[in-house]
Amino acid sequence: MVELIKQGVYLLNGSEIATNAANVPSPDDARENTITYQILRAHDVEGGKGKKMRIKFDAMMSHDITYVGIIQTARASGLKKFPIPYAMTNCHNSLCAVGGTINEDDHVFGLSAAKKYGGIYVPANQAVIHQYAREAMVKCGNMILGSDSHTRYGSLGNMGVGEGGGELVKQLLENTWDINAPEVVLVWLEGAPRKGVGPHDVAISLVKAVFDNGFVKNKVLEFAGPGVKNLPIDFRNGIDIMTTETTCLSSIWVTDEEVKHHYDIHCRPEDYKELQPGAVAYYDGMIRIDLSKQESMIALPFHPSNAYTIHELQADPERILREVEEDAKKRFGDKISVDLVSKVQNGKVMADQGIIAGCSGGTYDNLSAAAAILNGKSVGNDYFTISAYPQSVPVYMATTRNKIAEELLEAGVVIKPAFCGPCFGAGDVPSNNGLSIRHTTRNFPNREGSKPGQGQISLVALMDARSIAATAANGGIITAATDIDFEDTHKPYDFDAKIYERRVYNGYAKADDSQELKYGPNIKDWPKMYPMEENMLLELAAVIHDPVTTTDELIPSGETSSYRSNPLKLSEFALSRRVPEYVGISKRIQSEDLERRAGNVPQNVCDALAKVGADAKNTSFGSCVFANRPGDGSAREQAASCQKVLGGDANICYEYATKRYRSNCINWGIVPFTIAQETPFDYTAGDFVFIPGIREAILGGKEEIDAKVITANGVKDIHLFFQNLTADERQILADGCLMNYYAAQRK
Repeated sequence: MVELIKQGVYLLNGSEIATNAANVPSPDDARENTITYQILRAHDVEGGKGKKMRIKFDAMMSHDITYVGIIQTARASGLKKFPIPYAMTNCHNSLCAVGGTINEDDHVFGLSAAKKYGGIYVPANQAVIHQYAREAMVKCGNMILGSDSHTRYGSLGNMGVGEGGGELVKQLLENTWDINAPEVVLVWLEGAPRKGVGPHDVAISLVKAVFDNGFVKNKVLEFAGPGVKNLPIDFRNGIDIMTTETTCLSSIWVTDEEVKHHYDIHCRPEDYKELQPGAVAYYDGMIRIDLSKQESMIALPFHPSNAYTIHELQADPERILREVEEDAKKRFGDKISVDLVSKVQNGKVMADQGIIAGCSGGTYDNLSAAAAILNGKSVGNDYFTISAYPQSVPVYMATTRNKIAEELLEAGVVIKPAFCGPCFGAGDVPSNNGLSIRHTTRNFPNREGSKPGQGQISLVALMDARSIAATAANGGIITAATDIDFEDTHKPYDFDAKIYERRVYNGYAKADDSQELKYGPNIKDWPKMYPMEENMLLELAAVIHDPVTTTDELIPSGETSSYRSNPLKLSEFALSRRVPEYVGISKRIQSEDLERRAGNVPQNVCDALAKVGADAKNTSFGSCVFANRPGDGSAREQAASCQKVLGGDANICYEYATKRYRSNCINWGIVPFTIAQETPFDYTAGDFVFIPGIREAILGGKEEIDAKVITANGVKDIHLFFQNLTADERQILADGCLMNYYAAQRK
């Protein structure tokens, strides 16, 4: 179904694929004819066809986990007004169900910022961030930067990029997103999906094929081929939003009459234009997907790539579920006990909960298909429950007008407002040892909200809305939607523009400096951060050897984000579900560094430095995290800022899972060290790493450095890399963080 072609290919006239074409331009020249490069070059302030790009975006998106911190950082860095349309949504609002006024305080701050700086404010429950972008912000040929990793609008002809808040701050200050010119991978779609197959089935198969091998990491996926015309726009959107889970940089699709119809019904026909690759376009690799062979899929814990066809699970459920149990044991040890095999009853796998929600799941077409499957049936009154979250009020309104909501409610589905909570643990947390099947974006460990530190564990498997509905109709027995018969006769989606006209504050280009920002008592400024010193001494505060460490482990979501606008309080939750002792260790290290700065060097620091002949007067002391491959998942900058707030100076790893997490580290002054794959790292928390001359090396353009690991058993050599840093990034690291960098520029 998914075939990887691991060599360059030419696409000729948009229809013929050739690996050894004669009389064609060079790969570098023909890559310029991809849709990707047509858009990127149009946004590169450098012009030309260089290997480095400095991008300015057309618009930006943030939600209420991130926009307060972004605006606070930008304000401290000299912000006067928003130079481009910047929409702030409030789809994460229920994260702050506890804490008194702090939830709504953030929203009031957001609206006041929109008025002061000229922004767009989308009130709570009106839309999830990416659906609002699809409905109101995208334009063919444009680029949107979002402070959420699932910023993906390529199916609508608009390249989307998810980054941490620091990159949005740069755009607000009219600076650039600096990248190496990326490779482009052609995703060639053929055939048509059969009844019962939905977008999540295709997306899960794609993620399974490319995640572990890194085939598309930091590359752009460009979708084309005869199969595109066979996919409705919601189907395309559902695949596109999940490209984030492949670790690709961005995505773009050819546009056609289906895309034109989207812009027409959203009252923006002028924002459509046809996008096609040039006559001869070169791609650095290719993925061929035969949609006609796609089956109903399930992605088991703890990643969207841990995927099987539902038929494979049904054929051998105990073996497959036991493998998940063994994985959980490796991750959590004796903290929890997982019993998935008990879900197998009479040879069938039973789920406890179904969820259809968010930017991937809560689409009109998904809800329409689910209603068609459940029409006249009942989800029953036993343990299985199911909820659906339409992704915007316009979608909810359309489901109401077209009887979809009625049919879902009659079947026993609970319908809830537009909200991102189930995607990461702030709504519908399953019971202990419960198995939830979800059409949402991720199923990382504890992302659903369970707390292993308190002996809890629940588990999420990703499935398409159609198979979730089929499962619900079958009493919770996991069922492939391809195995049932149904007809979806509901009317097609029609957008009602009046909803946003009446509720959304659109202040773009209407900045009013006389407006005051409205602060609640939980909204705090960033603490002081220090510039890099001549030498660096690190103490390992956490050493994690998991294959991948997600941003949800680095800073858990859910109720922790009640403190999203209070850096010190939020940092208390860093690594709390993975390395509970990390915060205490980091605070102790930070306190000892403050003593050093005051002239009272702690004895352990003196002893460590004595072993390498160094002086505490010009050597900083900070904490460090080692992980094999950190940073998969969310773009939330808190995964890095919380480390910095706790005195973190560096990370060490074999590779960073995503560009966005590495960028977050840099913008918060955390040196993103790597080591060679063959270098063992058998050190433990409490060991030290000394890097002499690090400031000079960073500012001098070096990309590697010799360092020392100081253990109880002696001193060992280690070679560290810090490659592919721009001149600005080197200065940001030297200054201590992005805010310090901008403050220095203003002096």
